[in-house]
Amino acid sequence: MAVVMLSCEDISISNIYGVTIGFLVLIIDSTFIGLSYVLIFRAVMSLSTTEARLKTFSTCTSHICAILIFYIPIVVSSLIHRFGRNVAPAAHILLANFYLIFPPVLNPIVYAVRTKEIRRRLAKMLLWCRGGLE
Repeated sequence: MAVVMLSCEDISISNIYGVTIGFLVLIIDSTFIGLSYVLIFRAVMSLSTTEARLKTFSTCTSHICAILIFYIPIVVSSLIHRFGRNVAPAAHILLANFYLIFPPVLNPIVYAVRTKEIRRRLAKMLLWCRGGLE
């Protein structure tokens, strides 16, 4: 969008088209993801043990977190670039970098926290750091 704004022509049709396509893709993706989770939820509820249900819900929670980590920065960055005329250029650059860096960095963390050994080691490390500050 930064390059498009440099043109001397009216970009309102480009803005409308871009926002429409962006939200259409987001709505279609969200619909299919939601439908998939409804089907997964139905299958999970048919599992015989509570432990299996909890483990499956834990996996689904990690997936939903990963999806949100990916989609939220895309939506915010897109909206700010299209409608944030009073936003400083540095903020646009920061949001673009945030969108490119944040999801790939957090995705492994979301899935790694599910592992008991990693979770235990992380808690030990955080408690050690907190103890060193006191």
